[in-house]
Amino acid sequence: MEKIRSEKEDIAYRQQVVNEYRPDVERLARYLPWLESKKGTSVQQSYSGSGIEEHSISFPVYDSTLMSFIKEAQRTKLMDRNHRYVYSRNRIRTLQDELRIIERCSIQEMDVLKGILSRYVMGGMTKGRMWSEAVEKGVFLHVLKKMKANLDFWDTPVQTRVVNVKEAEKQEKKAEPNSPQDTFF
Repeated sequence: MEKIRSEKEDIAYRQQVVNEYRPDVERLARYLPWLESKKGTSVQQSYSGSGIEEHSISFPVYDSTLMSFIKEAQRTKLMDRNHRYVYSRNRIRTLQDELRIIERCSIQEMDVLKGILSRYVMGGMTKGRMWSEAVEKGVFLHVLKKMKANLDFWDTPVQTRVVNVKEAEKQEKKAEPNSPQDTFF
């Protein structure tokens, strides 16, 4: 009896998370093709026209799509001002740590994904290199893909998921050629 109640509470929690984050993730998901195309390339240039380098320091000029993405992200519920605690709690120190933990996150760790996204979006307000670094290294791309994958997986009914898994297994069995052991003469 208690196990059934626990499962129902777990399902209710997951559905609540899906309902809470789905609109914001969908708003940012439209940038996925752009983020994929820009991974590994620079999305910032330094402005040095009008003789500015003689009297001042050059400043970064960002891709307009990046600026749209940042403004859109800032307007969502995905920003977490306590993102530093996410990093210390999960012992995230390097880019590899970030990417590793992003891959491990499930629907229950959406706050970790929010923290990583927030670090780059909010940090870029004071450190000009963070936004372009997040695009170049694929951090924005990986976080958004993982958020979308988690929400898509848990937004489908359990019965449909089970049926899809069984259909995939049947397709795999059909694709395998018959081995000599399976054939009867």
